[in-house]
Order: sequence, then structure tokens, then C-alpha cells
Amino acid sequence: MKPRSRKRAIRPMAGKKKPRVSGGGGGGGDSFFESDTKQRGRRSRKDDDLESIESDDDLADLDVGQEEEDEGEGVPEETADEKRVRVAKEHLERIRAIAKRVEEEEEEEEDEEEGRDEREGKRDSLVAEILQKEQLEESGRVRRYIASRVSSPEPADEFRLLVKHRQSVTAVALAEDDSRGFSASKDGVILHWDIETGKSEKYLWPSEDVLVSHYAKSLQNPARKRSKNVLALAVSSDGRYLASGGLDRHVHLWDTRTRQHLQAFHGHRGPISCLTFRQGTSQLFSGSFDRTIKLWNAEDRTHMDNLFGHQSEILTIDCLRRERLLTVGRDRTMRLWKFRKEEDILEAHAKINLDSWFLVAIINKSNVVPVDYVPEESQLVFRAPASSLECCCFINDNEFLSGSDDGSIELWSVMRKKPTHLIKNAHAPSLSSNDFSYKEDETIMSNGGNMENDRHGDANCSSAHLWVSSVAVCRGSDLAASGAANGVVRLWAVESDNKGIQPLFSYSLAGFINSLAFAKSARFLVAGVGQEPRLGRWGHVRNARNGVVIHPIRLKEDRTTIL
Repeated sequence: MKPRSRKRAIRPMAGKKKPRVSGGGGGGGDSFFESDTKQRGRRSRKDDDLESIESDDDLADLDVGQEEEDEGEGVPEETADEKRVRVAKEHLERIRAIAKRVEEEEEEEEDEEEGRDEREGKRDSLVAEILQKEQLEESGRVRRYIASRVSSPEPADEFRLLVKHRQSVTAVALAEDDSRGFSASKDGVILHWDIETGKSEKYLWPSEDVLVSHYAKSLQNPARKRSKNVLALAVSSDGRYLASGGLDRHVHLWDTRTRQHLQAFHGHRGPISCLTFRQGTSQLFSGSFDRTIKLWNAEDRTHMDNLFGHQSEILTIDCLRRERLLTVGRDRTMRLWKFRKEEDILEAHAKINLDSWFLVAIINKSNVVPVDYVPEESQLVFRAPASSLECCCFINDNEFLSGSDDGSIELWSVMRKKPTHLIKNAHAPSLSSNDFSYKEDETIMSNGGNMENDRHGDANCSSAHLWVSSVAVCRGSDLAASGAANGVVRLWAVESDNKGIQPLFSYSLAGFINSLAFAKSARFLVAGVGQEPRLGRWGHVRNARNGVVIHPIRLKEDRTTIL
């Protein structure tokens, strides 16, 4: 007897899912906020399933973490919406616990007896007050006063090496929840690490064929290899996307859950020097040595807009929640951009040709009527008083901080074209605060023997090592930090109403401080350190360690602060 041939059951075509088309923004709304959550839920489940499949395939080769994977089997995956609801409930419970604790402390002080309903109403009003305060602080409309709560560092407090790199670290970035971070170095290594344990995972660069399939431009000379030197990193607010850029003139998009390469955005004609995500959105900004700024949408994988104005290489970029962008270039200017909303950009793209910004031709039968079109982007230009600006960051929507190559730190306001406050030689050894006095370490100032006349410990030290290479501000607060190569990271208190900047404390750290990042809770400071500066090899600190270091920040207790 012949064996029966089994027939496959043919599914109806109506049930087949259509593949997602790359580049479709669709509609005039913000795809990040208004896109259907069902598709995002399905994508997150699909990504989680792929991640679990990859981990199961690697069980035969990897023994590390096998017990954790076995425990995770059979547990239903949590969607992005379910995670948001769970985190919101946990956050609300913590606030209620704080409100209850405050209420109990007040009851001990008061002798009056109140009814149960009245106590619960008082507790609910306190919870609402805390939530409103957090929302205002998150949006930047109310400043968090943290600098006054910073305590003097104890002798045991010092920078601890968290992650090692073979070459100089060029960029560090922290996730929104302060539980993990990302770092990149000149050799192209991108690491994803845990704050508590320091355990790191490496991002693997795909092959050249895969990069080309992800829309990277093919190499003109196939005999040469693509540069993997990374100069900038940025992570999205939801923690889903990591963007990297460097000497290959591409912006690379990665999935932080699977550590897989998603897309390569091409268009820049020079190295990518800086990246930033707009907070709460999937809008990604990239600055380049080609003097242009480009806006991308990480969710839709599309190019959205271009910004022009700088006359030289762009070095640093920063963005908050509002449609404002801050950049610094080698043309000795800092520019504050007011860019268009995403729906306005989509509407403009539907009306005009992308190659023409100032003229729209409306064709009506045989008549062509020219209509003037003025783009909504505007920019304020702030010029450095004496030297070239090197780095910048927002304090809030109306104030920002910058560092210069002459060692000065400037405080700026949107109401003035000149700095409202300037500190010269901000990293000079003689600068000290009432609580801390710093003495230069003689072994730190070595620069490979190129400057034999350096006198360690006095004001004649190398100006290259006093170059302010990075600044950072704890989001929505008055606490700032700056880094140079003179062996210290300084903390600053930004006074309200543009009154000035006051030094707080200094933390010893050898090497070029190429990148700084505050935890959102202000509990620690992360620094990317290297023996060489980020954008060159004109200096060298021999005894520095290439890697990511972390320093705790001791804060005085605040009973209304959520820990």
C-alpha cells in the first residue's frame, strides 16, 4: 500500500498579516504618542519572543545564566502597556506610603483627633500634591533644588571602575530608570551594562552585507574596511532604541532588548559627532562635521528634517521635551533652535519639494502661481566671549550651561546674547569651595612627554588639561558637573534667577573626561574616561584607565523625595 500523502492546511489569506512598510509616518499626528498601542504591543511581544528563542539556541554553548533562563520558561511575556501600568501602580503605592508616613509624623505632633475619612482625604490630597510636584519637575517648569542637599564626600568615596574599555571612552548614556547604561569607545565597542552589578554585554556589529541591507551606503573602495569608531550615543526615553554615530558618517539604530542592529541612516557628509533623543518621543537629532543637523524618527525609520546655520563642525547637542534644540560648534557659537512639530513637518513635506525651502509652485491648469514659504525653524545665536565653546547642556528651557577650551564655564539665559555668569579657569587647582580644597596630583598631568615645562600643582599647568571637555546637569535641578583632564570632576550649584554658579565639591579622577551623565535621582554620577580626548589624539594621560567610572553622591534626607 502506498503511504498517504499529508496535505498541509492552507490558511486563508485574509488572516495573513501585512508586513510593516518602512518609512510610513501616516497621517499628521505624532506616531510615537498617537499610534495604536496594539501594534506596539504585538511588536514588543515579537521582539521578546525572538530574544527568548535566541537565548534558547545558545543554551548549548553558554552555561552562564542557565538557571535564570530555566526559571523564566513558561512565564507569559509582559507587554509594554502592561509594564507601564505595573510601574505606575508601584509608583503610586510608594507615594501613598510616603504620604502615610508623613501623616503619621504629623499625628504624633498634633494632639487633635480626626475622623478616619478626614485623615484619608488629607492623605489623598498629599498624594495629589506630590504627584503634581513630580509632574512639574519632570516637565522642567519647576526646578528641583538638589545642590543644597549634596553632602561632603567621605574619604572612602571615590570613582569606582564599572566597565573597562580597551581604548578611550567617547560617550556614555543612562536609561530613564537609572538601572542600566551604555558606553562606546574609539575602537567601536558598544557596551550595555548594569549599574548595580556592573555586568556588561557587548553589541556585535553586523557584517557589511547586513549593513548595506539596513540601508547603509556601500563602500566606494571595497578593499577598505568600514570605520567602527563611535563618537556619540543616545538612548530613547522608553529605553527601546540606542543610537550611535561616528566616523562612518551613518547614524546606527539598535534594539536595546536584543542588541540587534535595526537601521543605518545615511545622509551626513561628515563624521557624526553628537546625538540626542527628544525626551518622551522617538525623534532623534544628529549633529555632524558637515555643519548640518538632521532629524530622524526612530519609530518609523525615516528622515524628517534638516537644520542649517553653523559655519563649522558641530560638537555637542542637547534637547529636552519642548521643540527646542541646543548645539555648539567650532564656529564659536552656541545656537538655540526652535524646530517644527512632527505633524507640521509631515504637512510641509506634502506641500513642497524637499529640495526647495523657500518657494512653492501651485500649479492650477496652465497657470503657475509662486507662493513664498518661510520655514518655521528659528534660531538664536550666542557667541563665546573669547574662546571656542566645546560642550553644552540644558538646565531648563530658558537656561543652559557651556564649557570652553580656555577652561571657563558659562551660564546662559535665553534673554541675553552674552553669558549671565562666567567662571574662568574653572578647573584650575587654586579653585576651591568652603567644604573642599583640591590639590593637584603630580602623576595625573603627564601628557606623553610633549610638554616638559608643565609645573604640576600651580597655575602654569597645561591649558590642554584645563580644557572643559564635558558638562552635565541633573535633569530639572540646580546640580551640575564639569570634567577636564586635570584630574578632577567638579560639582556646581546653579543659583536661581541667573545669579551665578557656585563650586560645591571636586572628585579626583585621572584622564580625559569625555562624557558625563547624572542619575535622574541624583544619587550617582557616571563618567566616560580615556587616555585621549574624544575628538582627537592631541593629548595623552598615561596613568588613566579607559572605561566607565561611577561616583556616589550623598544627599541629605528629604521626606518628600521618592528613593
